[in-house]
Formats: sequence, C-alpha cells, structure tokens
Amino acid sequence: MRVDVLGVGFDNVTMEEAVDQAMTFLEEEGPHYVVTPNPEIVEACRADAQVMEAVNGADLVLADGIGVIKGAKMLGTPLRERTPGIEFAGSLMGKMAQRRMSLYLLGAKPGVAELAAERLAAAYPGLRIAGTHDGYFREDGPVVEAIRKSGADVVFVCLGAPKQEFWMRKNGTATGARLLCGLGGSLDVFAGVVTRAPKFWSDHGLEWFYRLCKEPRRIGRMMKLPLFLVHVQQEKRRR
Repeated sequence: MRVDVLGVGFDNVTMEEAVDQAMTFLEEEGPHYVVTPNPEIVEACRADAQVMEAVNGADLVLADGIGVIKGAKMLGTPLRERTPGIEFAGSLMGKMAQRRMSLYLLGAKPGVAELAAERLAAAYPGLRIAGTHDGYFREDGPVVEAIRKSGADVVFVCLGAPKQEFWMRKNGTATGARLLCGLGGSLDVFAGVVTRAPKFWSDHGLEWFYRLCKEPRRIGRMMKLPLFLVHVQQEKRRR
C-alpha cells in the first residue's frame, strides 16, 4: 500500500519489510529500482511531471527524510517508519553478504567509489564488489556496458536526484542487474569522505540541521523543507 504525500506514493513499510522486499526482487527477473525521496525530491516532483513519473515508477519508494514522515502525519495518513536510504543500503548489503551477492558502485567524485568499495568489502565479508565508476561521465553506454559485463546483482546509483532516478528508469534493463537503488550522496559516507550525523541527531529528526551546520552552503536546499511543509498544510486544507 502506498501513501500519497503531495503526489508521491510512498510504500508504507518498515525498514525490515523494505529490505525483505528488495531481497525478493533479487529472486525475480529484473530490473527493479528503489528510490528514497526526501522533501526536496518531493518538491522536485511537484515542479516536474517527468521527475514525478520516474519516482512513482519505482518498485519501492522509501521515505528518507523526517519531513516526509511529518508531512504524511499532517495529512492524516501516517507512514509506519522512516526508512533512510543509507540505512536501507546497509541492511541490504548485510543480507547480500550472507548470499555472496555482488554489488556495483556508481557515482561520486573520482576515487570515492573505489574507496567506498574497499571499506564495504571489509565491513561486509562475503559481499562481492563487482566494479565501480565515478559519476562524472558524459555517455551512458560505456558505463551501462561495464555494469552488464560485471554481472552485478545490485547497483547503487549515487548520481543525485533526479538524475539517478532518470538513469535507473532508462538504463535498468540494459545493465542486467536485478536491482538498482538511487542513494544520492551515500558513497561519500561509505567512503568516509562525509561523516553522517551522530545517532542523537538522527533519532530526533535533526540530521538535516547537523548537515546544515557542517555545510552552510546547503541552506538553499534546506529551504525546501519549510516550503514542503507549507504545501502539505495547503493540501491538508484542500482535502
């Protein structure tokens, strides 16, 4: 069942259910793709029908940001749990490692995916890294072919929204992978280039504020959160 938040349909699942569903996808013919919208991406969907189509066309739409959880509750259709993309990825890799599945890392600046691969291979014994490629490419073809030749079961597509959503929708079949996950800046965290907010901040829905304190230049993007809540309030009145 999906919960509508300003036109974006979020799957009403717990983290455990989301990971179990992803593992089910891996037992089926692909491709399937997962997206993890936050309020900023929801606002992008409202502004562009093609972005909305790419997001809602995913096989699994997970509520990444606390703002989405608050928005759904304000609309009277609460989601059961926040499902941050990076935590979803971590749990998925744990399951994949148990079955010795393979993962391809796509995105970030040159060198970051390789560093992330080293750290993930050490953190998840049994997980096979099929290959890596940075996000600075002009043509899809050579990247898609590299993924296909790698035989990867899963691809983490970290190109930023909405580029990664468009990329997965367009190229998923050609990669040969059964599952693609759009995970934004997760490779930077996996590589240790960016530090995630401490647990206290995450548990209290303040991860966005922690990131803003660390990176003040994000203020423009962060202003999408109050705008999102204004639009939610308008939608609540309309309903």
